[in-house]
Amino acid sequence: MEWSVLQQYGPSLLKGFGITIICWALGTVFAMALGLVIALIQRYAPRWVTWIIQAYIEVIRGTPFLVQLFVLYYGGPLVGLRLDALPAGLLGLTIYGSPYFAEIFRSGFRAVPNGQIEAARAIGMAEADIVRRILLPLGLVSALPALVNFSIILTKETVILSIITVPELLYQVQRMSAETFRYVEANLVLALFFWGLVETISRVGLRLEARITKHLIERT
Repeated sequence: MEWSVLQQYGPSLLKGFGITIICWALGTVFAMALGLVIALIQRYAPRWVTWIIQAYIEVIRGTPFLVQLFVLYYGGPLVGLRLDALPAGLLGLTIYGSPYFAEIFRSGFRAVPNGQIEAARAIGMAEADIVRRILLPLGLVSALPALVNFSIILTKETVILSIITVPELLYQVQRMSAETFRYVEANLVLALFFWGLVETISRVGLRLEARITKHLIERT
């Protein structure tokens, strides 16, 4: 093990890890927000709109993220969409993750007892209030483990962004390996960084789940 190599490339590896975290965090937030909108549209929109949404979900889930990223980054200019590598990567993560989050939210909404929604309508509660005060809180409790799990999956999908030259961690690791031929050290750093990130997300998710559940119990 050549630890001096890690010291030499430490700043660039840390920079790459920082970009990885930014890509994952923004991509997850945007994908989750879009997925929530899609799930609500599926629940309340007319049937012909839900067919269009379902077609979008099937197309995105049925094609690899790498192919989607290539089409977006290299095919985008053909239709006037010219993006730098980082914005293209964030948009790609958003598009890729949104159908999965939409299905997770949809299953969470279906887990909410119909009796509570019908009772809210019976007392004259507006549909927007039902969504805000009943559907979202209760559905989130059911969906949270799956949301955290797919957020973890998205951390690993960020490595594909190196293909379009986003300078995230894998891009920096590949550069280090090509310049020093120290593949063991480089890939060990990659594995440790992602292991630490995944563990952090998992623990935060468990704490968040416990806090939301406690809040709902106290409110009832």
